[in-house]
Amino acid sequence: MSFKNSQGLVSTDWLAEHMNAPDVHIVDATYFLPVEGKGAYDAFKQAHIPGAQFFDVDEIADKSSTLPHMVPSPEEFAQAVEELGLGDGCRIVVYDARNGGCAAARVWWTFRLFGHEDVAVLDGGLGKWMAEGRPTEDGPAEKPQPRKLTARLNHFILRDKKQVLNNIKERREQVVDARSSERYRGEGQEPWPVIKVGRIPNSLNVPWDSLIDLDNGGVFKTADEISDIFDKAGVDPRKPMIASCGSGVTAAVLAFAAFLLGNKDAAVYDGAWAEWGACEDTPVE
Repeated sequence: MSFKNSQGLVSTDWLAEHMNAPDVHIVDATYFLPVEGKGAYDAFKQAHIPGAQFFDVDEIADKSSTLPHMVPSPEEFAQAVEELGLGDGCRIVVYDARNGGCAAARVWWTFRLFGHEDVAVLDGGLGKWMAEGRPTEDGPAEKPQPRKLTARLNHFILRDKKQVLNNIKERREQVVDARSSERYRGEGQEPWPVIKVGRIPNSLNVPWDSLIDLDNGGVFKTADEISDIFDKAGVDPRKPMIASCGSGVTAAVLAFAAFLLGNKDAAVYDGAWAEWGACEDTPVE
């Protein structure tokens, strides 16, 4: 079975062939958790795909929120990405250093959240690109010519705490947790300051990295394999879905996988466990 929305995923061969096209723009979305003690921009300066701009997940965010990397306003997003030379008419290819998943999917989702649909994830990410001996650059990115981006918020693919609370009673949408099975069960350590562990009631668990084929260059698994993983977890990825995780990053991998299978409206709970686990009024299983 092939992906119904394969335009959301491009191969390293495709990028190598098209990277010099004037409308193709490459974005490095590498991100590390604070507890990992690594700098994503330092990693970018050590090696990145030629011509890539660095998208800082923590900086292009709502700075007024105490929660990590919450989505900014459309105006803030537009201003930030315009300065990266990204705007209307651009074909954007996003990658990261973690097998093409993780923050690349988050940035893919964020562009779609603000109405820019011509965006794709590089299958296998930087790891596959480098393993194939393809060229990289070091140092900071060149300053691009700013471009205009028309940003309009797509409420269909974003959820907040109130909506998730209401959904516990209404059960209109599946809630799918992208964290590890240990954290989902409340047995693993959370990287964010929370007062409780466990999961959102009635939520299901599909660890984000279970969708990645580590034995095949870190590409996404096939459509059949991804469908089977969702099915075994009790999830129908073609039906309404809210993806959650620790802080709203890896949840986007589930939304991306659902998109590849034909569900363009899979939503992300942006506050995720960083918010849910820190609140007194949120029920936990």
